[in-house]
Amino acid sequence: MTVFLATRSLSLVKMSGLSPAMVRLEQRAAEADQIIDYLKQQVQLLKEKAVVQATVREEKKLMVENANLKRDIEQLKQQLLEKEKIRGVRDVAMPTAGDSSVLCASKPAPPQPPSPATTAGAASKAPPNESEGKKKKTEKKGTKKPAAPQEEAKVDVSRLDMRVGRIVTAEKHPDADSLYVEQVDVGEAAPRTVVSGLVKHIPIDQMQNRMAVLLCNLKPAKMRGVLSQAMVMCASSPDKVEILDPPSGAVPGDRVIFQGFPGEPDKELNPKKKVWEAVQPDLKTDSQCVATYKGACFEIAGKGVCRAQTMSNSGIK
Repeated sequence: MTVFLATRSLSLVKMSGLSPAMVRLEQRAAEADQIIDYLKQQVQLLKEKAVVQATVREEKKLMVENANLKRDIEQLKQQLLEKEKIRGVRDVAMPTAGDSSVLCASKPAPPQPPSPATTAGAASKAPPNESEGKKKKTEKKGTKKPAAPQEEAKVDVSRLDMRVGRIVTAEKHPDADSLYVEQVDVGEAAPRTVVSGLVKHIPIDQMQNRMAVLLCNLKPAKMRGVLSQAMVMCASSPDKVEILDPPSGAVPGDRVIFQGFPGEPDKELNPKKKVWEAVQPDLKTDSQCVATYKGACFEIAGKGVCRAQTMSNSGIK
């Protein structure tokens, strides 16, 4: 009996010693399952993130292609209009939504065969009429008065078309290490292509999807083979450059105005008139980094002023 009790006690001790180990194994197995589930969730999130990033890249690529197609279409339209003008085809006014009548070009009526009497009369009178017509044309040419010279518009900042823009994408110029090629939304139907020499001053990641101030009525010019249609306005010094920031709430297409300098900007600045060259020396940031022209702030009506991030008392170009 004594031997039986001792054996049973030993068995209970062994069982009690194994129980915590089994519990720990079960806990670790449960923790391993939780870790596996967490890793599966992370893998799924990474897959979804990759799909979203690929979609965004494709969307940006399509926007750029769409803008290029629209530009090509506009160029083809202009070429067609020019060729039609050369051939003598007149422009036809298109009706608006509110017009009740439709304007169209009518075809000339086919000429009626003249009667013999009319032909004979016209033949006898033709030489004098022809000579008289030539005489009148000569007189008109001789009496043409010179056109009166137009009054020259004032040269100030109101001649510049500055607008808020959003740089949609920016990438390195294929043929120039110091240049970016950007697609910029300035409130028009399609983004504008802009070439900027900012590679040495601003990292490419800071050029993506950012707001800026654009000068939009410079004559488009090719920069290393790429046509640039605007200019990004920056506070500038020999060592540093900062893109001007529009105020919070500004949207692409908002016009930059200047108190004390009213007027509408030129449709396109004539390079021969040197308007930009005359205005640019007076574009500066003040002691508070606010962009100004002769003390008047770069202002977005009802939204605030444009400024540099850190550059005070610096030139702007």
